[in-house]
Amino acid sequence: MSGQRVNAAAALLTRGEGERIAFIDDAGPCTRAELARRVRNFAGSLRARGVASGSRMLLCAEDSVDYAVACLGAIWAGVVPVMVNPQLGADDYRYLLDDSGARLLTASHTALPRFENLVHPETIVIGDGSAGLEDGVTAEAEPVDPDAVCIWQYSSGTTGRPKGTMHSHAALLAAPAGFADEVLALSGEDVTFSVSKMFFGYGFGNSLLFSLWHGTTAILMAERPAAAAVAARMATHRPTVLYSVPTFYAALLAQDDIPAAATSRLRLCVSAGEALPTELCRRWLARFGVPIVDGMGSTEMLHIFLSNRPDAVEPGTTGHAVGGYTLDLRDEAGGPAPAGEIGELFVRGPTMALGYWNKPDRNAAVFVDGWVRTGDKFRRDAQGRYVYCGRADDLLKVSGIYVSPFEIEAALAQHPAVAEVAVVGAPDNDGLIKPVAFVVVTPGTPRDAALADALKAHAKASLASYKCPRQVHLVDALPKTATGKVERFKLRAAAGKGGAQ
Repeated sequence: MSGQRVNAAAALLTRGEGERIAFIDDAGPCTRAELARRVRNFAGSLRARGVASGSRMLLCAEDSVDYAVACLGAIWAGVVPVMVNPQLGADDYRYLLDDSGARLLTASHTALPRFENLVHPETIVIGDGSAGLEDGVTAEAEPVDPDAVCIWQYSSGTTGRPKGTMHSHAALLAAPAGFADEVLALSGEDVTFSVSKMFFGYGFGNSLLFSLWHGTTAILMAERPAAAAVAARMATHRPTVLYSVPTFYAALLAQDDIPAAATSRLRLCVSAGEALPTELCRRWLARFGVPIVDGMGSTEMLHIFLSNRPDAVEPGTTGHAVGGYTLDLRDEAGGPAPAGEIGELFVRGPTMALGYWNKPDRNAAVFVDGWVRTGDKFRRDAQGRYVYCGRADDLLKVSGIYVSPFEIEAALAQHPAVAEVAVVGAPDNDGLIKPVAFVVVTPGTPRDAALADALKAHAKASLASYKCPRQVHLVDALPKTATGKVERFKLRAAAGKGGAQ
């Protein structure tokens, strides 16, 4: 695209037939032609308000056609949408407004009260046909350099304040040609449903980029996803492709009364955001007969760059690089990781972010000589497939040997009483790191000392002794981020208070 000026929103909206259904949200279907008309109107309203090209708009709303209109309308007008979680608290929004320097706030009716006591910029309220979406003033798309900033996505902030990650127009247009084309083989015959929301990079690609580029129909759900609500929408709209995170696949499996229509047309399921446990993958396939493709992506790379393939799913692995991406496993000294040993994953490819906003130290640490340092640990098996071993700070060094918590979790997950499990390291009474397991049991299972002992014995049957958890805590739920990732730092803190025996 060198030298050619583009606009990602215009490129996405000019693909496909105008009368095809682009989205189905809680208010009903929206055709591509109607979407394009509303996008031009929203862009026109921004121009009429004097919002300058290149300025930033904080976008805080639930998934809906209005969300897509506001996001694409901003891009159409050359304004940069900064997409944030609509379920945060006032302190978080104060930080996001200050950090981004947003010129404009666009929020839903339900999210707006969260900004009530904050000093914020001019506001557009979306939803229910509100002003700003139907002003009747249209605008032509703003052509920009392909490497110009198109959107911001904030990292989940599990290791400190979230970082504003900047993506270019070129990156948005490159994303659908990789994973969605090569791995998913999406077409206009597909109806897709992403449980992961659009403020999250994974959900944004699933529901907006992939849908518009490949002509699919995307189901959008405003409310926070509960298993029963998701199953009901699946039964109504019968998706062919389901995108979610491991936690939610486990929640659906826990439902005994999923209508047959919900999965009647499913041809493929996709998991990302966190490693997919082997046992969960097998249980899903056994019950529904549909494979789950496990993928690895990151905010810094916009979407998935490492994945299994539908016809070659190997539970417990994350497959191979998606076309166009190069992967490299490096040891602690920065050299190539020896065959079969754990190394840190570096990646480069066409969707790599431009960098973090106003974070020079983090930029230097993560964006290294044209590569993204992911902070994720992998090894490669004999067939060259990548096997996830955890984040760099998740790995446990027990008796002088590195241990992946996911290996222990996979062993525990095979017990029929285990619905979810997470393993962290905690010091014992001598200050030595030992594995500690937190387990959510299946419905109706008694949570008592006998079960904890049974789970320890189960682990010992398949793991080396130093890998076995010294404690098993039976809990109501695992702490998670809004994107479904387990907050292991909270579990480490909880485990450390008592000491692992």
